[in-house]
Amino acid sequence: MGQENFVKLFEESFKTSFENQALTDYGTTTTFTYGEVAKEVEKLHILFEECKIQKGDKIALIGKNTTRWCIAYLATVTYGAVIVPILQDFNPNDIHHIINHSESIFLFASNSTWDTLEEEKLPEIRGVFSLTGFELLYQRDGEELGAIIPQLEDLFHKKYPKSFGPENINYRGVPDDKIMVLNYTSGTTGFSKGVMITGGNLFGNLSYAHRTFGLKKKDNILSFLPLAHTYGSAFEFLYALSEGCHVRILGKTPAPKILVQAFEEVKPTLVLAVPLILEKIYKKMIQPTLNKRAMKLALSVPILDNQIYAQIRKKLTDAFGGQFRQIVAGGAPLNAEVEDFLVKIKLSFSVGYGMTECAPLISFALSETYIPHSCGKVLDCMEVRIDSEDPYTVAGEIQVKGQNVMLGYYKNEEATKNVFTEDGWLRTGDLGTIDKDNNIFIRGRSKSMILSASGQNIYPEEIEAKLDNLPFIMESLVVDRNGRLIALVYPDYDAVDSTGMGEEDLKKIMNQNKEMLNSMVASYEKIAEIQLYPNEFEKTPKKSIKRYLYN
Repeated sequence: MGQENFVKLFEESFKTSFENQALTDYGTTTTFTYGEVAKEVEKLHILFEECKIQKGDKIALIGKNTTRWCIAYLATVTYGAVIVPILQDFNPNDIHHIINHSESIFLFASNSTWDTLEEEKLPEIRGVFSLTGFELLYQRDGEELGAIIPQLEDLFHKKYPKSFGPENINYRGVPDDKIMVLNYTSGTTGFSKGVMITGGNLFGNLSYAHRTFGLKKKDNILSFLPLAHTYGSAFEFLYALSEGCHVRILGKTPAPKILVQAFEEVKPTLVLAVPLILEKIYKKMIQPTLNKRAMKLALSVPILDNQIYAQIRKKLTDAFGGQFRQIVAGGAPLNAEVEDFLVKIKLSFSVGYGMTECAPLISFALSETYIPHSCGKVLDCMEVRIDSEDPYTVAGEIQVKGQNVMLGYYKNEEATKNVFTEDGWLRTGDLGTIDKDNNIFIRGRSKSMILSASGQNIYPEEIEAKLDNLPFIMESLVVDRNGRLIALVYPDYDAVDSTGMGEEDLKKIMNQNKEMLNSMVASYEKIAEIQLYPNEFEKTPKKSIKRYLYN
């Protein structure tokens, strides 16, 4: 990472890893070397030039994670245009709005996503290109894209008549203070806003990862997080390619069973995961064993417990491919019980904290220096302060400034003004404390905090973390209903069905869970009732529950 510019990182990586494998669609024969990626990027640059795309123009990108999704992204940012990655989970109306609000003039889309959109609702779009092979799917009346696309190969060979080699890769450099990505996120508080991310924001994240994660050329990475979101995009994709790694892209829903098989085949050097995946693997693979009477007895014997924990650690390590240096959990808080167990068995894992507005990292710690229940140490390119009379013991809003902080929200001065303090610190909306060594400890979201009748601050996430570890509970949400704390619970119906349990039996167990929970929490945190919920709660791309839908 000798180049001090985001775009130049990829010029250098493409040149020095030209013959090495770069991107593969997992489970298929589609693979691109770094040289082939550079060649495809150059063809798209020629297309942009022929179509008079200007630096700073917006190009939208939507579809499942694929090699060509990555190539479209890289071609856009290395050209100097602004990429607008859109999560395919958004509904068509939201997609129309984001494309129009961002003023995108080109769209790269999967065929299935394009089928759900209506071109008459996208008046500024000049052309739409398929993520299958960059074929033209649509052009606006008066455009001549249909004539340019068939000529691309000839135009490329005319520009490079002999061959295309490392010496031909030259990205003239896009200043790091310019917007490079417009990232729209629904978050947990309502309608999405366009986060203006610069090359400098991304470079801050990648240079930190380079110094900390230690990936090397030809290391293997399994990419399964949404690449339209900053967490997966920054580290599974951009950082990995800037180091010359081989990235296999899992273009399907990352269910635990599918993931374990892919981990076994790819054997990744670094595993990036959201806590939900770790928690599901813990609940399905580990917890049932730990709850057996014989296992509890064995764990009470000092010599045996270390042997058993070593076996469990090996089982979990093998489940993630067996060759990783680190598992990084980020994107949402990690359940405290799961975290305590992973620490106890000495699994090599770490936790980071960030947000889209920081592209995304704010704090992080490797397993060797990680303080349990923290979110790591504030990055050296960032500053953090706690809006509290005593930031070491009394939770207050976490506020940040530094290299990774966005410019603001696109075409939304009011939202930008509201998210920054008068003296220029970004309000995260998270509540937490900090210790003398700059480790951050999160208590909850300021918007989800409940004020009790007696004036006590209640953090529902802390109650939910305890509730989620009780029998037959898949996930929960604690809400305030007229001064009463109610727990909405989505049961683990697979486990319920396997026992042959009836509805009345389940209600009895939930009453027992309520009593158990209330014995574990403060008097003002006790819940009045558990209400069964029929479906999984609706979530954001980071797998945080959209709390505002249930209050």
